[in-house]
Amino acid sequence: MAKSVPKQEIGKNYNDFASKYDKAEAVPEFLGLNRLRKRLLSQAEGAVLEIAVGTGRNLQYYPAECRISAVDISDGMLGFAKKKADALGLKVDFQSMDAEALSFKDDSFDTVVDTLSTCTFLDPVKALGEMARVCKPGGKILLLEHGRSNRGWLGRFQDWRAEKHAKQLGCVWNKEPQDMVMDAGLHVISARQSFLGIFHTIVASPPAR
Repeated sequence: MAKSVPKQEIGKNYNDFASKYDKAEAVPEFLGLNRLRKRLLSQAEGAVLEIAVGTGRNLQYYPAECRISAVDISDGMLGFAKKKADALGLKVDFQSMDAEALSFKDDSFDTVVDTLSTCTFLDPVKALGEMARVCKPGGKILLLEHGRSNRGWLGRFQDWRAEKHAKQLGCVWNKEPQDMVMDAGLHVISARQSFLGIFHTIVASPPAR
């Protein structure tokens, strides 16, 4: 397994990449990633926390009644997300924060969202544990993540390419998202793979406490 990039480097890399991010994601969005976002985020409700909000690509898909808070380790990405929120007429509480050390109190949110980010976290199981901690009992954790394909040839290609891909983009794309979710103690409600198995959509709930 390729090593994740250190946090300080991740923040700097995404500050530098922020202005190019939406353009880089244009092709997968056009091919259906936007539909995966829309389908998943239609399940969000109440007080919502989005982890690693990036440039705010998810903001347009939240139900109107949601009260959104959003965090990211990159101030550059947050700047673009704020512009999107303003253009959409949304009031969002944006904060610069490490996903592995959230400053929110326990049981603060009805829904916690993370998309395409656990692949970049230094300790994704810890970050998922933090998502569970701040999610209310009976709430939902909605995940759309890069992960190892269940197609043999493609999974092997991801393994072969993983180290170089991680160094270029900070994304370790051959992790197993569902295994990480279970290692963090979350209960998996549903899980499916799309785009030749590369994208993993998971709906989970926090452990009983």
